[in-house]
Amino acid sequence: MRTIKTLTAVTALAAVALVLVAAPAAAQVEVPRVSQSAAISQTVGTTKIDISYSRPGVKGRAIWGGLVPYNEVWRTGANEATTISFSDPVSVGGTMLPAGKYSLATIPTAEEWTVIFSKQQQLWGMYEYKPEMDALRIKVKPQAAELTEWMTFSFPTVAPDSAEVALTWEKVRVAFTVTVDAVGLTVSKARAAVAAAAADDFQTPFRAANYCLQNDVNVGEAVKWLDKSIAIKATYGNLGAKARYLAKKGDTKGAIATAGKAIETGKAADPKMDTSSLEKLIAEWKAK
Repeated sequence: MRTIKTLTAVTALAAVALVLVAAPAAAQVEVPRVSQSAAISQTVGTTKIDISYSRPGVKGRAIWGGLVPYNEVWRTGANEATTISFSDPVSVGGTMLPAGKYSLATIPTAEEWTVIFSKQQQLWGMYEYKPEMDALRIKVKPQAAELTEWMTFSFPTVAPDSAEVALTWEKVRVAFTVTVDAVGLTVSKARAAVAAAAADDFQTPFRAANYCLQNDVNVGEAVKWLDKSIAIKATYGNLGAKARYLAKKGDTKGAIATAGKAIETGKAADPKMDTSSLEKLIAEWKAK
């Protein structure tokens, strides 16, 4: 009898376990956030800057010194802490900041804001914020602005090696500039790409060389890359680049001869290349 009762109990427990396993998990209901999530990106040179944040609204409230207290660390948005990431090292306020992702906190006051780049990447608000995890702090001056109902990040000014990051909300605008060593980073990445290129890859050394020669940087190494590209496969593009380089350094005879080879190669290509620009240059070089 005890054996039968034991088997019956085990069977019942197994049945319950089966029901629990088979029961579907409770569905997650996604509802709209009051402060909607947003993201913005900007590339400076070859460096990508990404900002993710939630956008609170003014809604008739007193924001500065009210909803957002002065002299306290603020998440710079709503919900999770705002984050900013850089794909390469950058300079902010004249101080270098390593590549990576940071929480972007601020300490607002009426006259001056402190902008904080924290190495704490996962924060809900600033409840667990630790000052010792700061990677960088800079000071910026707030400016008066037109009313912005929903807090907004933007990149209003972009240059080849820098971008202005601006926060506008209510009638305040706060901005700082991120500077990138665009040329240095590009040359470094080009050098790595050429070193890693396949033995039959003529395009990578050509592109690397062409960038340097057009921007008049790292010329000595660029010429070696260009010669490497030509040695793998002579094309209208790399021969034309070599001709322009020779002309620039004063070797007109060599430039004309190399341009002639480029034109010949371009006309034999399938499809044929438009060689008119080099033909015009040869005429100019011969006229000198």
